[in-house]
Amino acid sequence: MAHHPFCLLITLTLAFQPTVFFSHFASARTPTNAAPQTQDLVRSSCEHASYPNICIRTLSSYTGPAKTPKDFAQAAVKVSLSRAKRVSNYLAQVSEAKDLKISKRQRGALSDCVEQISESVEELRQTLSELNHLRVETFRWQMSNAETWASAALTYEDTCLDGFQGFDGKKLKSDVKRKIRNVGKVTSNALYMINRLDESRGRA
Repeated sequence: MAHHPFCLLITLTLAFQPTVFFSHFASARTPTNAAPQTQDLVRSSCEHASYPNICIRTLSSYTGPAKTPKDFAQAAVKVSLSRAKRVSNYLAQVSEAKDLKISKRQRGALSDCVEQISESVEELRQTLSELNHLRVETFRWQMSNAETWASAALTYEDTCLDGFQGFDGKKLKSDVKRKIRNVGKVTSNALYMINRLDESRGRA
C-alpha cells in the first residue's frame, strides 16, 4: 500500500525529533575538558615535589592561569609568600602580648624567630620579583638569584623552628611549630618549582 507523501513526512519528523532532543541533551550535559586538563597538569607538575599532596592542593586552588613551568613557579612562590606573611604577623602579635608568660630566653628565641620569618618574607619577595621579570639574555643569572633567595627563605624558616625546641609552653610551641612547618613545606615546594623551571628553560 502506497504512503501519502505528507504522512511519510510526518512519520520521519517524529522519528527524528527524539534523536535530535537527546543528542542536544547529551551535549549540554557533557562537561568541558578544560578543568580535568588543568588538574592533570597540576598533578604532573607536583609529582616529584617535596610535599606533592600539599603542592597539588595549593596550586589547584590558585586562581591564576598556571600552564607553564614559569606560571607554576610564580604561583608556588606567591602561596609561600602569602603564608609567610601571615605567620610573620602572627609571631609579631604573640611577641607583643603582655600576658605572655615565658622565660627571658624563650622570649629571646621568639624575638629571633620574628626577625627570621620577616627575613624569609623579604627573600620570597625578591624571588617573586625576579620570576616576574625573567629575560632570555639573563635567564641563568636570574634563576640563580631566585634559587638562592628561596633557599635562604627556607633556611630562615628552619632556623626559626629550631629555636622553639626548648619552649615549655606546649600550646604556644605547638601553634608556632605547626604554622612554621606549614610555611616551610610550601616554601620547599616553591623551591622545587623554581628548580623545575630552571631545568625546563626552553619551555619557560
